[in-house]
Amino acid sequence: MTATVKIAPVHKAIHVRAPQAHAFEVFTAGLSKWWPRDHGIGKPPMKMPKFEPWLGGRWYEISEDGSEADVGRVLVWEPPKRFVVSWNINSQWKPDATIGSEVEVRFTADGDGTRVELEHRKFEVMGDEAGAKMRKDVDGGWPRLLEIYKGSAEANS
Repeated sequence: MTATVKIAPVHKAIHVRAPQAHAFEVFTAGLSKWWPRDHGIGKPPMKMPKFEPWLGGRWYEISEDGSEADVGRVLVWEPPKRFVVSWNINSQWKPDATIGSEVEVRFTADGDGTRVELEHRKFEVMGDEAGAKMRKDVDGGWPRLLEIYKGSAEANS
């Protein structure tokens, strides 16, 4: 019998000086305005990341050669409060529809803006070693991405 070890989720939070609905919109429909082009999973170079802002929508990227690579799917869609997407990327940073960790992002009105909380979870679906590697990678990567997002949300609020 093989036991699956639960790998702790990654939790990150940031305060954005922008209204809740705007913060949600910039993170989702505005993804192509702030997501770094050097954070692609498909054929390089990435031309544009895309996020279809509805339940069942795709999160994918388009390369300059026109090819597409799926990152995940929208699993929960509750604007402007939260969304959940699958993260179908393996530990070698390649698309893999058989692997589905999850990213949940919550938006809560907070004083002069919005508290944005991100939880990346279910790494164990990748297996113990690969899941631990992915957890470590995203734990170090999400803070930079959230700072870039924050700059975009605040510049356009």
